[in-house]
This record gives sequence, C-alpha cells and structure tokens, in this order.
Amino acid sequence: MRGRADGEKGTFVREMFARIAPRYDLANRLLTMGLDERWRRNAIRLLAPPHGGRVLDCCCGTGDLVFGLLRSDPTLDVTGIDFCRPMLDRAERRSARGTRSLAHFVEGDVMAMPFAENEFDGATMGFSLRNVVDVGATLREILRVLKPGARFVSLDVTKAPNRAYKRLFDLYFYGFVPLLGGIVGGSRSAYTYLPNSLTHHPNAPELRERFARAGFRNAGYAPLMGGAIAVHYGTKPQA
Repeated sequence: MRGRADGEKGTFVREMFARIAPRYDLANRLLTMGLDERWRRNAIRLLAPPHGGRVLDCCCGTGDLVFGLLRSDPTLDVTGIDFCRPMLDRAERRSARGTRSLAHFVEGDVMAMPFAENEFDGATMGFSLRNVVDVGATLREILRVLKPGARFVSLDVTKAPNRAYKRLFDLYFYGFVPLLGGIVGGSRSAYTYLPNSLTHHPNAPELRERFARAGFRNAGYAPLMGGAIAVHYGTKPQA
C-alpha cells in the first residue's frame, strides 16, 4: 500500500473485505489446508485468559478467534470489533447458529475503539495487524483498553528468516494464494493485496520492538511454520 494515503488505505481495506466476506471462511480453510485453526489455538494458549474473563478480539472478521476463544473456555465473555459490516454480519449469523451467548460484536475502528480504559482481561488479533493504517497507534489503543497485567496476542504472517524456506513460502504466498483466492474467494485483486500487505510490514523481530515501544512489557513472539507465521505477544504493565 505504499503511496496510498492513510484514509484511502482504510477505505480500500474495508471495501476489499466486504467483497470477499461471503466466501472468506472457505477460502481461508482451503488456502491454509485447515492449519489456520491450529495457529489460532496456539495464539489462544499464549493468551491464557483468566477463567470468566473479558476478552477483546480486534479486527475480528467473521469471528474465527472469537469462537475459538469460547471453545477453549465457554466462561469467557468475548467481544469482537471490526470496521467491515459484511464481515460482522457473517460473524453474527455464525453466533446465532450456536449457543455462544457470551459473544458480542461491535462495529468500530481498532485505532479509536468505543471502550473504556482498563476494560479487558486480554486481547487478540488474527491476520490483521499488517492491514491497519498505523501499527503503532493500533498497539497503543489496544494497550489502553487492557487491564494492567493483561496480555495482547497477535497472529499473522511474517517474513521467514531462513532464505530457502522463505523462497518456497513466497512461491505459495505470492503465486498460489492470489490464484486460488481469486477462484474461491471471488476477488483476485483482494488475494493479491493480502500477500503484498506483508511487503512493507515489519519482520518478526522489528514488530516485537514495535510492541515494546508502544508500552507492552515482556514483548516477544513464537514462530510457527518455519517462521513464516508468528504469534506476537506483550503484557500491559501493572499500575
């Protein structure tokens, strides 16, 4: 998205996700061969929310992490926030089909969320941080709404450190994903943008430093899939 103004990027991303919302879940399962669910379980284990706690899922999309959190602990009270209404509509329909009475969905921007300070016992984000307008501002806003001692966990694609593995992954990510995503997801341009959004995104060690600069303590990350996927995490300092 180099050269695209911040406001234009937000509008572009919202409209892009609106286009692919109807087949977004199916495309994800096919493109990752179902491994995305395993990666989300890893992220939830790292979050380790307290029993009965309130958890926020940022850029929740169709609700995969929201429902994964509730499967891991049905006592959780989970709120998903996203600025793309068609994605939220699908999440709400999925919720209505189940018994997930503690799943809530809010339309809003993760850089200016309608929540009070110190409101949540944990927060997650899945495959979205590279799509936000301002990574630093997003991290600071998430920090604001967390309670002291609460953790934020972000699951996303990153740049594999091993050159040979990175070449193989790049063939898949920049070649196969746009092709199959265009067929299954219904928009080749969207599934071309999604891999390209990684190009100017910080690599895993740099993103860990962004977490630290935003104010998170004990910032770190756990590499998955040879380092092509990473789960970043950080904790809000105690008051």
